[in-house]
Amino acid sequence: MLRRTALNHLSRAFRRPLSTMASSDTPVEDVIREKISAALQPTTLEIHNDSHLHAHHKAMEGSTSRETHFRVIITSEAFRSKMQPARHRLVYSLLKDEMAREGGIHALQLRTMTPEEEEKRRAQEAGDQ
Repeated sequence: MLRRTALNHLSRAFRRPLSTMASSDTPVEDVIREKISAALQPTTLEIHNDSHLHAHHKAMEGSTSRETHFRVIITSEAFRSKMQPARHRLVYSLLKDEMAREGGIHALQLRTMTPEEEEKRRAQEAGDQ
């Protein structure tokens, strides 16, 4: 539990703000940020590029992209009254072009929450400390 808490604090230190910060080094991440921000108006949006952790995998052999594996945490009112599968389908539909493109998104791990669910998670994490 302590490790997870430490990782959560560490990841918060390296978050990029919700505003679009275009970069020539992260075009896929920038598109993810733009599309999710425009469609879901999230109160929290964390995008973690984990591609470097998977670069040695057989499926990535020959890939020149440094943006293939992402963990994305989204808090949005748009998820209210939707079950997790429907929330994930919504995000997948937003990013379908990036997932279909050669050298695009190979893996996408999602955590989707309403503001109330996020508040409950934060309270739980605070209690674990």
